[in-house]
Amino acid sequence: MTFWQGITYTLGNYQGLVDQALAEIRDQQIIARIWERDHTVWKPAPTEITNRLGWLQSPEAMADSWQRLRPFADAVRREGYTDALLLGMGGSSLAPEVFRKAFGVEKGYLDLTVLDSTVPGHIWAQAERLDPKQTLVIVSTKSGTTVETLSLFKFFYTWMTDAVGKEETGKHFITITDPGSPLLDISTQYRFRLGFINAAYMGGRFAAISSVGLVPMSLIGMDLGQLLDRARTMARQCKPAGTAKEATNPGALLGAILGELARAGRDKVTLIISSQIASFGDWLEQLIAESTGKEGKGILPVIGEEIGAPEDYGKDRLFVHLCLDGDTSSDAAMAALEAAGHPIVRIALRDLYDLGGQLFLWEMAVAVVGHRLGINPFDQPDVEAAKIFARQAVDEYEEKGSLPTEAPILIQDGIEVYGEAAETTAKALTNFVAQAEPGGYVALQAFLEPTPEIEGALQALRRGLGSRNRLATTRGYGPRFLH
Repeated sequence: MTFWQGITYTLGNYQGLVDQALAEIRDQQIIARIWERDHTVWKPAPTEITNRLGWLQSPEAMADSWQRLRPFADAVRREGYTDALLLGMGGSSLAPEVFRKAFGVEKGYLDLTVLDSTVPGHIWAQAERLDPKQTLVIVSTKSGTTVETLSLFKFFYTWMTDAVGKEETGKHFITITDPGSPLLDISTQYRFRLGFINAAYMGGRFAAISSVGLVPMSLIGMDLGQLLDRARTMARQCKPAGTAKEATNPGALLGAILGELARAGRDKVTLIISSQIASFGDWLEQLIAESTGKEGKGILPVIGEEIGAPEDYGKDRLFVHLCLDGDTSSDAAMAALEAAGHPIVRIALRDLYDLGGQLFLWEMAVAVVGHRLGINPFDQPDVEAAKIFARQAVDEYEEKGSLPTEAPILIQDGIEVYGEAAETTAKALTNFVAQAEPGGYVALQAFLEPTPEIEGALQALRRGLGSRNRLATTRGYGPRFLH
């Protein structure tokens, strides 16, 4: 077992691969070149790289500007606001949700609800639960063009106008977006209370340590200074420290482990996270999957999967345990996995504010993974493709008044099944899972309201599919899983 910067790991036969990777990272001065914004670390052309490295400076850049957020939060508190509703998708919503779930709400501050669903029932539930007169609505989209976010804005603007009148509605809205975004024009037109201009030179999933994350965090009463201190400390530890030490900073180390084990077939990073910070897995899921899943390569992050016996898993797993100090609930299971020869990484967190350091650590690690896999971790071709397809579908609907439909192969007990022919829904599921090859996985994508009942059903399905077939399972809610 090896220790470095709060990271302990046992890699077995894979240790040699990681040692070689670290030596290459050192010899090629990869860490120094990342900090110098050298795009050739990843690709010969600078496209969607040099304009996406602003996250490297975020902990320092926000060191002064965060202090301006406290007067803003205090002002809305004095005016009687009790709730904040954040409308956003993907990187604009995940970090705020992580910290709301982990930290809760300080007394006297605003309770934060994150809405990243277009399921009508879920939207109505929030509209009925919240008092518009005491609600501040945050419209957060870096591009200013995210269809789901703008659609939610239109709904809640009408909701607010009906309650407080058109003259007062704008006071209940703020925006977080990039310079030059179309959302700035909207915020001016509708007289929003305030607009926060985010740093443009970073993608949404790398924007947690920016206005995207910090503005909502200020409203729930978090100590942003302490959070940023941890992020800055980690950023310093991830900087080059001379040739002898360059490859042993935590970002390089974690990135080398993730990258080399993925190249060796251990490409299912199974995250076991202390329950109080379990929501951090949702942010990690997007960061890892969207950054590495391209060009036929990638790492599959597996979150929320119940820990099984060592024999339940194939040779495609790498287990990463993020453990909050004092939490021993998963120690026995991790020890059993380690004893059975599975590669294990443990990351210790002293307290909740260490999440600030984790944000930067994983961003740097993913940048290193991109180098080792030969991909650009900062673009998102499939996300952009999905947006294009969605716009085409909307255009077709506006022209024809309907969307293309496909006939189900089976209707049983109110369930419609699409795909290969089957006699029953159970047989259809069996046939579907049978298509999975060794080293594959099953993704459950639910375009449903994320209620406890639905979550319980999805988890039960994951247990059954995973243990019976030794397959990794993931679950996601639409439209979040598109972002």
